[in-house]
Amino acid sequence: MSKVKSDTKKSLGLDVNGPVFWSSIVFLVLTISLVLIFRKDAEEFFSATQVAITSSMGWLFILSVNIFVAYCLYMAFSRFGKIRLGGKDAKPEFTTSAWFAMLFSAGMGIGLLFWSIAEPINHFQTPPLGEPGTPAAARQAMNFTFLHWGLHAWAIYALVALALAYFTYNRQLPLTVRSAFYPFLGERIHGMVGHVIDILAVIATLFGLATSLGLGVQQVAAGLNHVFPAIINNITTQIILIVVITGVATISVVTGVDKGVRILSEWNIRVALFILVAVMVLGPTVFILGSYVQNTGSYIGNFMQLSFWNEAYSTRNWQGSWTVFYWAWWISWAPFVGIFIARVSKGRTIKEFILGVLIAPSLLCFLWMTAFGSTALRETLAGDPTIAEAVASDMSTALFVFFEQLPFSTILSVIGVILVAGFFVTSADSGSLVVVSLTSGGKLNPSVGIRVFWALAGGAIAAVLLIGGGLQALQTAVIITGLPFAIILLLMCISLYRGLSEEADEETRLGKAQQRKAYQQLVAEMLARRAQKQDAKTVESRKDTSISPNPDTL
Repeated sequence: MSKVKSDTKKSLGLDVNGPVFWSSIVFLVLTISLVLIFRKDAEEFFSATQVAITSSMGWLFILSVNIFVAYCLYMAFSRFGKIRLGGKDAKPEFTTSAWFAMLFSAGMGIGLLFWSIAEPINHFQTPPLGEPGTPAAARQAMNFTFLHWGLHAWAIYALVALALAYFTYNRQLPLTVRSAFYPFLGERIHGMVGHVIDILAVIATLFGLATSLGLGVQQVAAGLNHVFPAIINNITTQIILIVVITGVATISVVTGVDKGVRILSEWNIRVALFILVAVMVLGPTVFILGSYVQNTGSYIGNFMQLSFWNEAYSTRNWQGSWTVFYWAWWISWAPFVGIFIARVSKGRTIKEFILGVLIAPSLLCFLWMTAFGSTALRETLAGDPTIAEAVASDMSTALFVFFEQLPFSTILSVIGVILVAGFFVTSADSGSLVVVSLTSGGKLNPSVGIRVFWALAGGAIAAVLLIGGGLQALQTAVIITGLPFAIILLLMCISLYRGLSEEADEETRLGKAQQRKAYQQLVAEMLARRAQKQDAKTVESRKDTSISPNPDTL
């Protein structure tokens, strides 16, 4: 059993891990400064870098993510599935509904709202295979949308969350990414190698978070402009919104996970479910239910082909802008979502944990994408180009143009803006708490000062990337940071397996020792009873002999 060793020291009045904290700040300041100084050159750099990485290393992302899916399923149904996070007597800290609400809000919130219509329509208009604008293109569009938002995405989160939860709660190590490599590094996780791992995790988390915040603020601005045309949707409005919403997120961060983050997450889920039900009731209900069944079946039936398709025989780079970007995005988010899920998952068995993280969120994502995406495709196939034109001109407006096709569109748009803002806040505050954990040496209850600092820093990074190149800059930052972290996650698979094997083997040895002891005790008891019976027979025999008449005396 490992012992906790704190890497936290005082710096400027804050409890931080100095090498991780200051190295991360220096890197981020340099990045932000270069983007602001060389704004035009930055846009060209982001574009060229994204093409270079996705065209040459896309296969690595695709192979890695498929390995993560297989690995998680193996862990759930192997001998490790019965191991409980926190030990045999650990109990879950949160109810299942609260747990699900928090992981879903942190893991998918803003992205679902932004892409639920924009992605299927994009795939329909520019499909990776076949002719655009056909029913076959519509079916293919939903297949790829399900691929990007289904088991693969949640397997990445589940892997990181499981590794961190196990080494934190079962091995008593700090809640940081470096702890997952204890079987490899031993006490060296507290040295330079461990610092480098956590620095990469901080950078990946911040850029992954900035991508979601950037998408979210674009959509909030578009929604406000749609409902209140006097509010202009431009970069100034988006920056103002980042400042306001980051301020709200900072307040939530200060209150901590048990209050601010949990309450906001639960309210987000309630509002999201209300909008989902409203769309299903006010929209084509029977079509949505039927297409949900068909889309899910098609995804399952084509799962292997979709998962391993690599555009090997094509000169296009469609996959670089979609599948590879998504895998890099989820990998970049993995430290953030993984640490957050680990933080709220103590007391659950590995099997319960993995199946809970993989299946339930995936099915809800599928239903959401079907209700919005399939309905939008239906309208487009019927000859109404309104939604498709909105996606082509400005993807952030697609959700609100979609609401125009339904009754009570203004009310739905207002609620949609509130929901996007709510997901924005929960992503910002939960992401900030994760970065706080990484830069404070894994402390579960760090000081208020460092919480506020990273909450504000997350908003600042999103603002700068929007100024320096918009969505292109956000996507490229994610892909650049996701590539090295994909390698780290592959090594994490091996390290976690070693750690779980050690515990399972120890339990097996203890179990065999207990069985042997119990068997020896049983044999001893049987021999004792046999001896007692033998003694009883001997005594009885002597009694019989003592009272029997002697024939010689007769």
